[in-house]
Amino acid sequence: MANSSTRKSKPSVSSALSLPGPFRQRIAQHYRELKARQSEGKHEAVGLAAGKLAECVLRLLQHETAGTYTPFGQHIKNFAAECHRISQTPATIANESLRVVIPLGLQFVYTLRNKRGIGHVGGDVDPNAIDAEAMARGCDWIVAELIRNYHKLSLEEAQDIVETLAQRSLPEVWDVGEKRRVLRSGLDYSRQVLLLCYTDPAQHVLSEDLFEWVEYSNLSVFKKNVLQSLHRSRLIEYDQEAETVRLSPKGARLVEKEILGSRN
Repeated sequence: MANSSTRKSKPSVSSALSLPGPFRQRIAQHYRELKARQSEGKHEAVGLAAGKLAECVLRLLQHETAGTYTPFGQHIKNFAAECHRISQTPATIANESLRVVIPLGLQFVYTLRNKRGIGHVGGDVDPNAIDAEAMARGCDWIVAELIRNYHKLSLEEAQDIVETLAQRSLPEVWDVGEKRRVLRSGLDYSRQVLLLCYTDPAQHVLSEDLFEWVEYSNLSVFKKNVLQSLHRSRLIEYDQEAETVRLSPKGARLVEKEILGSRN
């Protein structure tokens, strides 16, 4: 089994975005800002970063379809109209993703940011967190599309980055180098495993990684007392042959109700 410390580091989003002109650094910067604020639960700051990211990507699409773009620092007068104009660009100029698909994603993010608002006041239900999560996921998707269009990496590396974007950002879980640490105090080893798997629901996690991340004392006992017990409860799928773990829908519901739902 490969040790997590010897695995090749994943390329960064910035390295995957081989974009022309001044767009690469700006888009990567706003995206990093968005993810940081999302992990901190700062909903209004997520909205601000999402809006800036959308404006940068729209300028990129202007450049790619018309050879010119609204200068940085100058207001884009009608965001929706500009997205529509780009969608009418001939297919010979740019592919469908740049002409049609990404503009639709930009309109969703920008409309939610400006029309719905992110600083709601009053009402019975506070939608700030839902709005921020929707905008963040929309921006994940937009950046993933840009990586697919512009990467100069191997297909495996590009796909690895795209899959990383699907991970849930939680203030309870800290990515530190090749490790993850649960910052929420008071959780037993089983709850820590579930929370760690919850951040990456579409992927299989190595049992050895989980053992190291929760700092259990003995690997064999960890597999028997923690992983096999969770497997019997159908909270995870523990493949003992491949030594991988994946969170089940039942496990996800438990995390959302009993761990995340009990935040102070």
